[in-house]
Amino acid sequence: MIEFYLDGGSGVSPYLQLVQQVRHALRLGLLREGDQLPTVKEVVAQLAINANTVLKAYRELEHEGLVAARPGVGTFVTATLTDASLAAHGPLRLDLRRWLAKARRAGLDDESIEALFMSTFRTTAQEDIA
Repeated sequence: MIEFYLDGGSGVSPYLQLVQQVRHALRLGLLREGDQLPTVKEVVAQLAINANTVLKAYRELEHEGLVAARPGVGTFVTATLTDASLAAHGPLRLDLRRWLAKARRAGLDDESIEALFMSTFRTTAQEDIA
């Protein structure tokens, strides 16, 4: 089961953070068709957020066709976002862990690592388009 977290400093609304976390879990194969998401009550208790925030996130995921609510039972995954590239995740994750360890040894904190990664990611993505 997925365990949600919120990053108050991200600038991303809480409901959208929940949506993104479910999408990421679906893309990485951590959630599969038939899996149940935490109940609204569980998420509210865990994160101390308004139930409407969780409901909004779950409705958006339902609108996208990724989950379906079963009244009185819960919300269940109905689709996945994984593809054939899932097999490549293991070796790439290992490379990324090594890179992160190297960045930390170089003295970078989490915010600096994220900034470096995102700027490099964006530059590379723009170069791929051109």
